[in-house]
Amino acid sequence: MPKTKRSGAAKQDEIPATLQRSDAKAQRTFAHAYDAAIEQYDGDEEAAHRVAFAALKHTHEKVGDSWRPKDEPGPSDRRAEEGYGSTAPTAGGVNANATKQHLVDLARELDINGRSRMTKAELVEAIDAENKRQSR
Repeated sequence: MPKTKRSGAAKQDEIPATLQRSDAKAQRTFAHAYDAAIEQYDGDEEAAHRVAFAALKHTHEKVGDSWRPKDEPGPSDRRAEEGYGSTAPTAGGVNANATKQHLVDLARELDINGRSRMTKAELVEAIDAENKRQSR
């Protein structure tokens, strides 16, 4: 089922809840990428979802239970950098390529304890865990 209306806007009842709480650009990015992938992959919904989230992660990062625009577009983690077929672990929407200070700021916003003593990898893991908790 297409995720976009004729106007190009995302169909609210067709996109994930975290995107319903996000800006219109995030919604359009996901919906358009999904619709294009559904055509390319002969209706394979799983592949279309992966493609749509990959496209979204290039322009947005997950913070809590919604997606926010990144300061600079680009891959969010090693898996996104390596492309299709990569077996590298995903950061689940956290911009693992962001600076440590940016990750500390997000951890502060999400009220993650011990953030000042965490390594960059630990911050990514803690933010991902908190995002998942808030999205439940």
